[in-house]
Order: sequence, then structure tokens, then C-alpha cells
Amino acid sequence: MNDGKATRQRLLDAATAEFAAYGIAGARVDRISATAKANKAQLYAYFGDKDRLFDTVFQLHADALVNAVPFTADDLPGYAVALYDSCLEQPDLVRLATWARLERVPAGALVTSMPEQTELKLEAIAAEQRAGRVDPALDPADVLAMVSMLALTWSPASLFHTATPQDARADHERRRAALAETVRRAFRG
Repeated sequence: MNDGKATRQRLLDAATAEFAAYGIAGARVDRISATAKANKAQLYAYFGDKDRLFDTVFQLHADALVNAVPFTADDLPGYAVALYDSCLEQPDLVRLATWARLERVPAGALVTSMPEQTELKLEAIAAEQRAGRVDPALDPADVLAMVSMLALTWSPASLFHTATPQDARADHERRRAALAETVRRAFRG
């Protein structure tokens, strides 16, 4: 990797950690530059300003956020558990999304750059509804939203308790089992 690309990547990595920890308003360009071992002039040359840097970071991670695990409409409980595990492995993605929601997009869809992926998920849920495996009385978009939020119950966005990889194995297993059973019961056709 040439020096320019390496510097740009270090800035993106440092900005990801900074924005995940402090949000847009609390992030500091000085800390990002220092962490990346780059100067502020380089940051501004690559990204323009702090807001555009956040936009770049969020867009880079939006794919990872939306597609953290393969979507399985035929196994919504398994999908929810996989999302739970993904949040344990990549808590910064949840934090970035939370800051984006708080500081940028207070209402409506958070990630709008991948409508075709969302549409495929909704079509898969609708197919499961037609097959009688998912409750047809529910809108597919509501099913996707609720399954996703159930999976985030113990994420960094939680209002109750945030799980960490250091939690006892038995706690993780209990949460996974409760999550899978709740999703199974809630959306059964």
C-alpha cells in the first residue's frame, strides 16, 4: 500500500474509533490525526471536514452494518442470534449507527444507500408469509425492523444492559436461547 493510501486508511480507522466513542459533535480532529499519526492538513485534504469524514466513515461501515450477517427469512430466530453475535464482535458498528441516528437522521430510514438489499430482505419475508411460516398479518418491513431490534436488545444501543464478549458464556447462551424463542413465537405463521 502506498503512503497516501496507508495514511488515508489510518485516518479512517482512527475516525471510526473516535466517532464510535464520542459521536460527531464530541469527536476531535486533533485526536483523530494524532491517533492516525497524520497531520490535520492531510485529514482535510482527504475528507474536507469533520462532517464529511463522518459521512465517509459511516458509508464505509453501512454495508457492514446492514449485512453484518446473511439474512435468512426462513430462519428468523437464527438470523436474530447471528445479529446478537455480530454486535458482540463489532460494537463500534452499533455505536456509529446510534450516533448517526442521534446526530444526523432522527427519523426515517437510517441507511438508504442500499435499497435493493432491503427490498430483497422484504421479498424474502413476504415469501415466508405466503408459505405460512411467518405471520402474514404483519408488514414485512415491520418484521425486519422488530427482529433486528430484538437482536440489538443487549447491544451498545441497549437501554437496559450492554453485553460484552467478557460476559459469562452461560449469560450469552441464555440470551441467545431467549432471543431465538422470542422471535420464533412472535413471528410464527
